[in-house]
Amino acid sequence: QLQASGGGLVQAGGSLRVSCAASGRTFSDNAITWFRQAPGKEREFVASISRTGSSTWYADSVKGRFTISRDNANKNTVYLQMNSLKPEDTAVYYCAARMGYGSLSAYDYSYWGQGTQVTVSS
Repeated sequence: QLQASGGGLVQAGGSLRVSCAASGRTFSDNAITWFRQAPGKEREFVASISRTGSSTWYADSVKGRFTISRDNANKNTVYLQMNSLKPEDTAVYYCAARMGYGSLSAYDYSYWGQGTQVTVSS
């Protein structure tokens, strides 16, 4: 089970950190990926982290501004630090888990958190 949290309202240029907490003993067996979905748009890939955290991937639109990380040892949590936020980052952010390797496609994920709203005002 995945629980996303940490969204909110922030001004352009500001920062937010969203979290994805997982329950279960197999957390470290899963790649975790953040997707987002803005109103009227398809769900899109944002960032992904490998099972151990040694590898990360980012969408071009967030590269250099967002950082994904994970804590397997203590909190079974993945974090997405979002800096220099822009109005176009406004969306519901979802975390998803996939056993083994991650994927850029939302269709490849079976386990999803409930989403957390991020709103960036101009």
